[in-house]
Amino acid sequence: MAGVTEFNSNSNSGTLIAKIRKRDGRIVNFEQSKISNAIYKALVATGKPDYPLAERLAAKVVQKMVQGEKSVIPSVEDVQDMVESILIEEGLSETAKAYILYRHERRKLRDEKMKILNKRDLDEVDKAFDINSLRVLAARYLLRDSNNEIIEGPKQMFERVATLVAIADVLHDPAVFNLAGGHTQSIEEAERYYAKLDDFDNKLHIGDYYLNKYHFEAMIRHYIHCAQQGQMKVSFKELLRMIAENKMAQYEEQIKTYYNLMVSRDFLPNTPTLMNAGARLGQLSACFVLDMPDDMAGIMKSSTDAAMIFKSGGGVGINYSDLRPEGDIVASTSGVASGPTSFMRIIDTITDVVKQGGKRRGANMGILEAWHPDIEKFVTAKTKPGVFENFNVSVGIWEDFWQALVNKEGNHKYTLRSPRSREPVRQIDAQQLIDLIALSAWRSAEPGVIFFDNINKYNPLINARHGPLRATNPCGEQSLYPYESCNLGSINLANFVKRKADGAYEFDWQRYEQAIRLATRFLDNIIDMNKYPVEEIKVATKETRRIGLGIMGIADLLFLLKIPYNSKDGYEFMNKLAEAVSYLSMDESVAIARARGPFPMFKDSDYVKGRIPVAGYYELPKETHTYDWDTLVEKIKKYGIRNSWTSTIAPTGTLSMIADTANGVEPVFALVYEKRVTVGRFFYTDKVFESMLKENGLYNDEILTKIANNYGSVRGLPEIPEWMQRIFVTAIDIHWTDHVMAQAVWQKWISNAIAKTINMPGDVTAEDVKCAYLLSHELGLKGVTVFRDGSRHEQVLHITGKNTGEKAFAVKPSRYIADYVSTNIKEPYVLEQMQKIFKESGVEEEKPVPKEIPLQEIPAAPKKPAPQPAVPQMAMMDADEDRCPTCNARLIITEGCNVCIECGFSGCGSG
Repeated sequence: MAGVTEFNSNSNSGTLIAKIRKRDGRIVNFEQSKISNAIYKALVATGKPDYPLAERLAAKVVQKMVQGEKSVIPSVEDVQDMVESILIEEGLSETAKAYILYRHERRKLRDEKMKILNKRDLDEVDKAFDINSLRVLAARYLLRDSNNEIIEGPKQMFERVATLVAIADVLHDPAVFNLAGGHTQSIEEAERYYAKLDDFDNKLHIGDYYLNKYHFEAMIRHYIHCAQQGQMKVSFKELLRMIAENKMAQYEEQIKTYYNLMVSRDFLPNTPTLMNAGARLGQLSACFVLDMPDDMAGIMKSSTDAAMIFKSGGGVGINYSDLRPEGDIVASTSGVASGPTSFMRIIDTITDVVKQGGKRRGANMGILEAWHPDIEKFVTAKTKPGVFENFNVSVGIWEDFWQALVNKEGNHKYTLRSPRSREPVRQIDAQQLIDLIALSAWRSAEPGVIFFDNINKYNPLINARHGPLRATNPCGEQSLYPYESCNLGSINLANFVKRKADGAYEFDWQRYEQAIRLATRFLDNIIDMNKYPVEEIKVATKETRRIGLGIMGIADLLFLLKIPYNSKDGYEFMNKLAEAVSYLSMDESVAIARARGPFPMFKDSDYVKGRIPVAGYYELPKETHTYDWDTLVEKIKKYGIRNSWTSTIAPTGTLSMIADTANGVEPVFALVYEKRVTVGRFFYTDKVFESMLKENGLYNDEILTKIANNYGSVRGLPEIPEWMQRIFVTAIDIHWTDHVMAQAVWQKWISNAIAKTINMPGDVTAEDVKCAYLLSHELGLKGVTVFRDGSRHEQVLHITGKNTGEKAFAVKPSRYIADYVSTNIKEPYVLEQMQKIFKESGVEEEKPVPKEIPLQEIPAAPKKPAPQPAVPQMAMMDADEDRCPTCNARLIITEGCNVCIECGFSGCGSG
């Protein structure tokens, strides 16, 4: 129930109540609708969902108060006392009891929030965020003093981030910035201000927002960069004078815009930005890739750079394929090379001892390409527990391996080559290698597979000096060149719904476009405001200006819209959402380029030839496109584009907890799961699902227990109506082929890649894993991570219980994916393997969700629960399992990363 805190009476009772006194003493407008909402939620809690009754009761509350102390501004407590009195007078004793209990719980909640935030009072942002979000923010994001005491609240955190982002807009104001260049300013004058940071701490302001010394430092840094390009029309002193004289005060509104974008949780930037913007470290990027050359000086340089990145809050991806294989002769010493995995141990050790930003361990991606002579050793490197625990590992596959794999003549020979000379070393069977990769992933969830041929298919920089992309960030969704970094952020799709007159939800496409455009500018500004941990990273990042705008909350959005995830409607809707992200972000990037210039390597890129890194533009029929891509391509050729790539779907484990929504593009892991603690037990329930249960009179502990024991799913439960079973699907309800299909739908339009886990039940075979690779490649995925339940020795969250026996429901591929494969897969070998999968498992025919939900179909909740199987092992793991380094709770695998469902820790660096 919403707290009765601010009211603005619409009462017709004569004298109006205009104001109310809040708990902190502030006087604010009185809103009668808040009383109606609170009463309605009490009615819902007691099985009487009657909003007109709630409005009548609220009117009586106002009438009674008007008749009472007319000259006194009532307090929140006065109003709540009157609500209790009216409920009792109306004979609604159970509702009154629920309301009283709610008041008590709200009081406890306020006290807990103040304790978490180390505050005596709560502001509007503290109140808007739930307790779990605040715990995450307090544990990892809010600034602390030397005694480790929290010294800012969420509001102040978002203000420092928004202020930093807006400084980039100030420095590109036409009064001080000229894209054409030709201006000469004193760099030395600006540099002298680095020694005066403390003197300027909170001295200058833009409207009501003061610049702390780290904001000031970032302003100096970017001013110098622009001045070196000859683009600053004024000296640094003149810029300071203009700010001091409030000539830049108009940017206060821009700060508010960025602030509201985050506080509303419509969009959140990656974790390092929230942690470090306007703070000492100042490092705002999530993703980095380092080179690993075959010489000791280069290896040590990369190792040192990795340590600096971990210290600043980032994760690292490294391709080890240029290192000579184990046993190879080292000419300079006549010694023997120890091989790529030995040098991975160096990075693994560094990761153990250097915490990211002092708050979490780093994350790594280790890559070896399929042609490397040590590939078999690499594939099996993580099958033993405790090896390379700070690494995700992936095999890099190119077109030549793929051709050997699917060879029609049955000749699957594949040549392994020397990293130094590229001369042949020996031949292996490509089928045997893919079988080994699949078996290893079946056993241990590693390695993943990266399809470098798909990554580079539409790479606009492949013909520039960098050549093909050969490495990714730790979770594989972000391909990067050596020393390049990326700034990521995610739009919360579940926020972009509006209610129609009939009470149903629809998607707000206009607000979605506004958020995409604003978030694109936000992320582009981050590149300018960033304090890079290594000089080479600054240079490489500004050359390409790559950003990664993505999404989270797709599962909750589909729940609200009553669209099944793995359905024709679901896939078509996700296709439309994905196209919008890339088109609108690229269109906005062109607009930014017109004012600030394209990314520096634009003139050397294939963009000038009209090529763009978006597969859907080429591979999906133009008549199915929502947007006019041809016109956009012409605009890019004419004006350039600010960012070489604009869209990425990153892991959002922590950000999703802050935003109180579902992770990335993943379906929910479980609708309900039980947590047992020393004081008892309680359920985690998806918020949209919980609301639906309550609206339909199905919410009770017996139902929650039964769902928790059914793998967190409602499939096959007679108490849950069929339409609800169709809508509220979980990861385990969806066949692995549909997981691949969902990722492929997004990948058609996303210019970078996607972090997603292809979930598989424990009873799949290694052949299923292999087929997942085959299907993924043919559908255009850039990489794939497979997770079979039970595949990790130290798995921390199991879907199955110890005594659950056989599943109560069967999971089959959807008719959509079966038809799509038959129509679109042209490679005979892959098509043959997939047809076997469909024949063995069967295909689930799609049952449409009724437009009008028939409430009469909902059966009454059982009075006595049937005997239940044991609680799933997700709450009962052995003591040696992998635990969160922040709060020591259990981790789960999602989006290819270890994620803590307690505090939001993510094993990947993006969020």
